[in-house]
This record gives sequence, C-alpha cells and structure tokens, in this order.
Amino acid sequence: MSTGKVEALEPWVREILRCPVTGATLTDGVGPDGEPELHSTDAERPLAYPVRDGIPVLLESDARPL
Repeated sequence: MSTGKVEALEPWVREILRCPVTGATLTDGVGPDGEPELHSTDAERPLAYPVRDGIPVLLESDARPL
C-alpha cells in the first residue's frame, strides 16, 4: 500500500532534489492512480514526477502537468 511519501530517500537527498525543468523544490504528492509522486512547487509550470519502486523519476518526458 502506498502512503504518498517518498520515505526511502535520506533527508539530505530530499533537501537537494529540485525539478529538473524549473528548479523549483519538490514536495510529496499522490497521483491520480494513488501512487506516490513528487510535485514541483513552481507557480507557472507545476509538474508531477512519478516515484517507481521508491525511486523518483525526474525526467521531463515522464512528468505530467499539475
């Protein structure tokens, strides 16, 4: 069962993760399918990145607009 949190990452890694498109910080989120995601905090172009097997996939081609 998914909790919507990316718990496998060390805290220092979470602090430095940024959206590769906009440079905005990323927060934990849940996608429409109930799976965990990382959500960009960019006001103009917010994107959601999937988390697969506990690993954030920070590829623009895999991101979806929020």
